[in-house]
Amino acid sequence: MRIRQALEAQLGPAGQLQISDIDVDPASVQAILINEVVPADPAQDFYAGEGSEYAESAIALFRRAGVQLDSMADILHMGIYLTNAAKTPKSAYAIDPARIEESLPWLSAERSLFPHVQVILLMGDVAKKMVNTLAKRQTGRNVIPSGATYKLRHTPYHWGEIRVMPSYVMTGGTLLIEKSKAAMITEDIAAMAELLRQ
Repeated sequence: MRIRQALEAQLGPAGQLQISDIDVDPASVQAILINEVVPADPAQDFYAGEGSEYAESAIALFRRAGVQLDSMADILHMGIYLTNAAKTPKSAYAIDPARIEESLPWLSAERSLFPHVQVILLMGDVAKKMVNTLAKRQTGRNVIPSGATYKLRHTPYHWGEIRVMPSYVMTGGTLLIEKSKAAMITEDIAAMAELLRQ
């Protein structure tokens, strides 16, 4: 299944939204990592090719979590799909609420492509906010309560049968500075991998 083609079949042309254009077996995906926002340069996104900034960041974090791999294809073969919550780049520090609202149906449709997902890892507050919005529209309540991520990380939360885990943004230069957050991300990736093995 081509992701972009499948989503456009549901929602119409994506226009300026950055949607992954990769081929994925939907039945194989058991976990989704939802990062904050697409990069300003689409060539730096997770599935844009060898050496992209987002791919290098993801691979490095997975390796630090003890997962032996060499490429984004290896992560996908493990049944783990990576995407971004906001589908247009941010133009300021904060993401424009209108851009978030515009991306919500695409994120919802993207999640629905994978019927066997067991775990969703929310990489940052924007991903948490958007998934909470989708869950609230469906169930009437948030999946993740408000509060600091470091206080929420070890509590099990569920959206139906899916385990939802809050974590931190996994891309960007701040990971080089905020080593404690990078350490927590690797712990969360390791915890997700362990859940998939159970």
